[in-house]
Amino acid sequence: MSNNAVLFERQGKVALITINRPEALNAINAEVWGGLGKALEDFAEDPNLWCAVLTGAGDKAFCAGSDLKEKVGANGWNVIPEGSEKWGYGGIAQHYINKPIIAAVNGFALGGGTEIALACDLIVASEKATFGLPEVNKGLLAGGGGLLRLPRQIPLKVAMEYILTGDPFSAEEAKHWGLVNRVVPHENLLDEALALAVRITENAPLAIRACKDIVYRSLDVSLDHPQEAWAINQDYLQQVIGNEDSMEGIKAFIEKRKPQWQGR
Repeated sequence: MSNNAVLFERQGKVALITINRPEALNAINAEVWGGLGKALEDFAEDPNLWCAVLTGAGDKAFCAGSDLKEKVGANGWNVIPEGSEKWGYGGIAQHYINKPIIAAVNGFALGGGTEIALACDLIVASEKATFGLPEVNKGLLAGGGGLLRLPRQIPLKVAMEYILTGDPFSAEEAKHWGLVNRVVPHENLLDEALALAVRITENAPLAIRACKDIVYRSLDVSLDHPQEAWAINQDYLQQVIGNEDSMEGIKAFIEKRKPQWQGR
């Protein structure tokens, strides 16, 4: 699947998804919103794709947020293609996929660009990357998940300063606060992100998906009183233990060889 605004490539077990509007700093318009949502659907439904890397085209921007020239047009706020509202901002903010998604942030990731990165499971950032939620500078607010996710992913008071000032912050600052997994030389970004994706795909895909589901389902659930998180954990444990991949993993360990995962 590909269109002019969003490119979709298969590289082994990894899907490489690229927002492809470099002339507009990969800003979100209706075509990007629908294309990214469709790309994620294709990734989710393909049993041979186990991890995704999401990046932006060009050398300047991951995503500069909403394309305001299109967002506030003759017909009002018009960046949402009909039928794509359910996916949330940019086709990703409320579009849960139970496979890992890595953001490869290659430059500016401001406003909606930061919100898209926050919706991913891991972030590999170029040393040139910049994050921020500057919507308040324009009398707006980060309604695509930034106000919900940033305080859950870095310390609250740090998040509040970024949110209330709208000030940008660097890749190194983001890494310091735990928002970014790795900061790498700009020219190595995509290679590093793809290498991380390949490393993830060396593990059993059903176990990886179960891990992701358990983590996100249990984040805001009681651990001990009552033991709701444990119930979620047990549900997935029963699904994974005893499947073909888990038996293969044990057998491969005993035989001192690499396991051959089947996804079942």
